[in-house]
Amino acid sequence: MYLDKKVAVVLPAYNAGKTLEATYKEIPFDIVDLIILCDDASTDDTIKVAADLGIAHIVRHDINRGYGANQKSLYQYALAQDADIIVMLHPDYQYTPKLILAMVSLIGQGLFEVVLGSRILGTGALKGGMPVYKYLANRLLTFMQNILNGHKLSEYHTGYRAYDQSVLQKIPFEQNSDDFVFDNEVLSQIIYADYRIGEITCPARYEEASSSINFRRSIKYGLGVVRVSIMHWLQDRKLAGFRMYTMNKEP
Repeated sequence: MYLDKKVAVVLPAYNAGKTLEATYKEIPFDIVDLIILCDDASTDDTIKVAADLGIAHIVRHDINRGYGANQKSLYQYALAQDADIIVMLHPDYQYTPKLILAMVSLIGQGLFEVVLGSRILGTGALKGGMPVYKYLANRLLTFMQNILNGHKLSEYHTGYRAYDQSVLQKIPFEQNSDDFVFDNEVLSQIIYADYRIGEITCPARYEEASSSINFRRSIKYGLGVVRVSIMHWLQDRKLAGFRMYTMNKEP
């Protein structure tokens, strides 16, 4: 345990058989108590690789339910295991697990309730292989989101996040989309509830086996991000009785 905290790393997996082992081997097991993998009906050998690695906590979706649904299953499982700090790490080896110690430290010492691994802080995104159109879209969407959310983050679109247990117990993440926009809905809920969010620089690593949504799905995702941001702005100003979230604003 780290600082008397039970740390769980959750892996939302879909066809991660080629990259899971490399991701797993970089996890700092001296501070991590629990590894949980959710397989979203992969068509490759993800389940077998996970079992061979000794991952004891495996959740299986019989049908492909989506990236957001995958995370919902993982967070529900981690909370049921009484995890104090929950780190969401993509098993496609796009984000280095070596940052888990730093992320957990910031939460364990009470500095933040949420920590994001940002590919945009520093200059590593393009050097790490992020496609130029995705980089530009990331910057444009983040600029818009900071204005509408009344916040200031370097990136809303990272798939590397750590949460204090209390955050996932409070925000109604079960109400969110089962698709990729889930991540942005979660951040919108966290900002609305006034939780403290920290960011650390995360090297980007785009390789052939790394997961990535295609251009059409990227457009759908971008439109979803705009929708979430506008809804956040409306609720934050209580315009026309608009209500997006059911929790109180105070954490």
